[in-house]
Amino acid sequence: MNGSKAEIISERLSALESLTPGLEGAAVVSVEGLMISARAPEALSDDLLAAMSAAMLALGERIAHDLKRGKLSQVYIKGDLGIVLLMAVNENAVLTALVSDEAKLGLVFLDMQRALEDLRQWL
Repeated sequence: MNGSKAEIISERLSALESLTPGLEGAAVVSVEGLMISARAPEALSDDLLAAMSAAMLALGERIAHDLKRGKLSQVYIKGDLGIVLLMAVNENAVLTALVSDEAKLGLVFLDMQRALEDLRQWL
């Protein structure tokens, strides 16, 4: 991949979105709630997506720690209109995916894991 780090991350998110049936958007967000890169639906604010991702990650980490579940690897939220998945990229960033309710989650998780391997090289 050629280009800046931001361009490379954006290209990887674009590839994830195009390869993963049911993926409606994806973002890489810092643990502080700052957007690193996003491929989200236009109706959704990048700032809101970043803030909610950071909050979900922080809460998930606290729950995993306090309830002695080990190191957090995923956060999964299911609503009437779809699913939000978070996976830690590293200690500084999280990959957030917005997924349709009809998506095959096993494939989504597999594609996200592959994306994480690539993203860890750039973050």
